[in-house]
Amino acid sequence: MDQDNPLREALREPGVVVAGWLGELGIADSAQQRSLQIDAGELVRSLTEGLDRGGDASSLAGPAWDGLRETLETLSRSRAAKGETAGDTSQFVLALKRPLFDALQGGRGANPAQLMAGIWAASQLVDQLAQHTATTFQKSREEIIRRQQDDLLELSTPVVKLWEGVLAVPMIGVLDSNRTQIVMETLLQAIVDSGSGLAIIDITGVPTVDTLVAQHLLKTVTAIRLMGADCIISGIRPQIAQTIVHLGIDLQGITTKATLADALSVALQKTGWRISRET
Repeated sequence: MDQDNPLREALREPGVVVAGWLGELGIADSAQQRSLQIDAGELVRSLTEGLDRGGDASSLAGPAWDGLRETLETLSRSRAAKGETAGDTSQFVLALKRPLFDALQGGRGANPAQLMAGIWAASQLVDQLAQHTATTFQKSREEIIRRQQDDLLELSTPVVKLWEGVLAVPMIGVLDSNRTQIVMETLLQAIVDSGSGLAIIDITGVPTVDTLVAQHLLKTVTAIRLMGADCIISGIRPQIAQTIVHLGIDLQGITTKATLADALSVALQKTGWRISRET
């Protein structure tokens, strides 16, 4: 066995290690086996390269492990995107211990001291791999959740063209800073793209209005006016009207209406449209 690097000697036959790794996992499905074989082979290759570059088994922080860390991160992101759990991903990596131990025990010229040193180094290294995988997996899941939340925010704040020159944004749910920013950006861009001169913000679906929500609305109205357009706030229910009065929120100069239909009627008048019923 290699006196300086028993782990590298244990990996002299990577195919045997990969086969033992897959056997330890006990996967019967052939398609899943092929996928795991590719992942395991790539990890063993990166592990071998890191050891050849003098990587320390007690830490993955050195430049020798750059390729291995990248492989682990790619694996974690891929599994996170597929909806797998961090536990399953870590378990996959930890299953490498047994084939490494077997390879060390079958090493040429091994003595007890070398064997124990190799087993300890292998155990440390695989634990480091599993820990790095779990950390990267968690970050990947958080990124996916954050992107999904952003997508949901965009979908939950659609800009609807009600009439020529009249846009509407139906608000549903809690209105916070992030959502207000998305509403503002989406609405302002729609005003520019459509050349509309009036926007209706409908808060019928907003459960409560407090000082913070009112400030968000006022900021949005100000931004709309800076774009040269006007704004109407609809959905002012009796409870919301009382809350606004009790909080001392000043909506002076902003047209408010109880329903979206009332707001559309005012918007049509402001834009010069007249609608009549056929008799």
